[in-house]
Amino acid sequence: MQEVVTQLSERLARMGHEVIVATSYDPDRRDDVINGVRIADFKVSGNLVKGIEGELDNYQTFLRNSEFDIVTNFAAQQWATDGMITILNEVSGKKVFVPTGFSALNSREYDGYFSKMKGWMNQYDMNVFPSNDYQDIQFAREGGVSKIAVIPNGASEDEFLTPSNIDIRSILGIGGNCFLILHVGSYSGIKGHREAVEIFRRARIRNACLLLVGSNKAFLRSFAPSEYARYFLHPIDRGYLHKRVVAKRFKREQTVAAFQQADLFLFPSNIECSPIVLFECMASRTPFLTSDVGNAKEIIEWSNGAGILLPTRKDERGYSHAGVKESARILEDCFHHPKKLKEMAENGFNQWGRRFTWE
Repeated sequence: MQEVVTQLSERLARMGHEVIVATSYDPDRRDDVINGVRIADFKVSGNLVKGIEGELDNYQTFLRNSEFDIVTNFAAQQWATDGMITILNEVSGKKVFVPTGFSALNSREYDGYFSKMKGWMNQYDMNVFPSNDYQDIQFAREGGVSKIAVIPNGASEDEFLTPSNIDIRSILGIGGNCFLILHVGSYSGIKGHREAVEIFRRARIRNACLLLVGSNKAFLRSFAPSEYARYFLHPIDRGYLHKRVVAKRFKREQTVAAFQQADLFLFPSNIECSPIVLFECMASRTPFLTSDVGNAKEIIEWSNGAGILLPTRKDERGYSHAGVKESARILEDCFHHPKKLKEMAENGFNQWGRRFTWE
């Protein structure tokens, strides 16, 4: 969702609108205006269920005193939205809510929160959803929320139509004939990193590299030492040489280059709303394998088959878990059928150009 906010905010600013993004304080942030977008940061954390700590009063005063034309809340269950939904009538301007999935909808801890959510949603002038059938829009419809719009995510022509001059394979130390598999997602423990590594480990393929791109390497260190050594320091499976995993923290332009140069995207994530990385796969002509997470199935349909849905089970929280053994067989099949991958890639790219650019 961070990328969505960035794309929309900067594009609105370029059109001449005054755009302010209220966000968490970051000690490393040096500028209060970035690409024409003003940053208003607050030392606040938490949500209504866990408790909100910090400068909540300052944030709410900012909301009350600013004469906005439009205010958009992105994502529930976090302080910036939860600090506003209790004072909606005190905030000027039209108000738009983008729930981004309601990831805790099935958590008993949040029962009270969601019992009030329908009332809050009815106070917004519009509720925007990136999917037509995910749990957040179903919740809204079942709750009688009438002000609903479906606007899918997308990917930028500015970024993806221009070939990158960054050689990712050179950075990784792999050759042009190495089968490069990409995963992009924060190292949070719920983006499917363990599953991706295990699928890659079990797949009977050779001369292949799994590139993990994300932030927060502390999660990677949470792998047991023996696992870490086997997965990241040495080739995997002696019978299939030249097979390794590399973890990187890339800048945005390097990440885009990785999308453009990857042979396949592997995304067995556990929780999503409408994963923007799948739209970026379409834009970069990268076929993808994904768990049945968020509206991934819907995106595959929209893309005319640019991706394959991995066998997936859902737990009691609604989290997705790709079947590792079956997914490894699917990865093997993709590896051995490059013509199939090329067809998937072209299908996705064509649909992206028609329907899913930010432009």
